[in-house]
Amino acid sequence: MIRIGKLALMWKTNASRTGNCPSLHRVKDSIGGYVVVGRSTNPSVRALIAEIGDDETAVWVPADVLDRLKDR
Repeated sequence: MIRIGKLALMWKTNASRTGNCPSLHRVKDSIGGYVVVGRSTNPSVRALIAEIGDDETAVWVPADVLDRLKDR
């Protein structure tokens, strides 16, 4: 399991009106990277993924959460 100490919210879905919304966070620790918050998927979605480890998960997020990365 990866240990992360600090996150910076980059943005959340445009459809968000309250909390518990899909979002993207930048990891501010030396390991870098991103954390994506989205809806849990079910085993049928995991079955569609060619390679996924036992310690990995798959989440769904609206396109507007990640599409903005193209402009960075």
